[in-house]
Formats: sequence, structure tokens, C-alpha cells
Amino acid sequence: MDLETETKTIIGMAYEVMNEIGCGLREKAYERALVRDFQLQSIAHDQQRQFPVIYKDTVIDTLIPDLIVFDRIIIDTKTIEHITSREIAQMLNYLRITRLPVGLIINFYHPRVQIKRVHLSPKA
Repeated sequence: MDLETETKTIIGMAYEVMNEIGCGLREKAYERALVRDFQLQSIAHDQQRQFPVIYKDTVIDTLIPDLIVFDRIIIDTKTIEHITSREIAQMLNYLRITRLPVGLIINFYHPRVQIKRVHLSPKA
């Protein structure tokens, strides 16, 4: 499957989750619902995979994104008023640290799912 098809698959699942359980629950509920759908469809995923944050050859922290899907897409589930530049900047850092190509910020706060696709520019 190509990256575009994979992201569309994930987005479709996010809409299905929203239709089934509604909006405004804790972020972890949506993360777990997506994991269940990935399991049911045999989609490769990792929940809470750890990545070292390295500064000048020293591990200074650990990054733990919500989900890694298809071994190349980060998913960050949210229940916030709006996706802002803060969440986008955070996802850009996730992509830099993990070296993965694309991230999806999926916000389940409102009755209509808000999704922001984030990717690093070729120069980054």
C-alpha cells in the first residue's frame, strides 16, 4: 500500500470510531478504539513505541508517540478545542526524531473529526 492509501485508511477508521463512540471522551479511549480497528483489520501498528531523544551524542529523554501505523505514520489522538500550531510543531518534532515521513493529528473533541496531516519538508 502506498502512503496516501495508508493515510486514507487511517482517516476512514477515525471517522468510524467517531460515528461509533462519539466525541469528547479521553484521548486514550480514541487511541484504544483505533488500536482495536487495526487489530481487526490486521494492520501493523505499535502503541506507545519509545524513541530516544538525543542531544550531542547523549540520550536526554524518550519520545513516546501514541501510535505508529504501517511502520511509517505517527498518529497523535487529541480531544482539544482546535488543532493549533503547537500541536503541529510537536508533530514536526516527532517526525524529526523518529525519521518517519508523515503524522496525523486526529482531534475527537467535536462531533466532526478534525484531522491535520503533517510532513517534513524535503529540506528538514
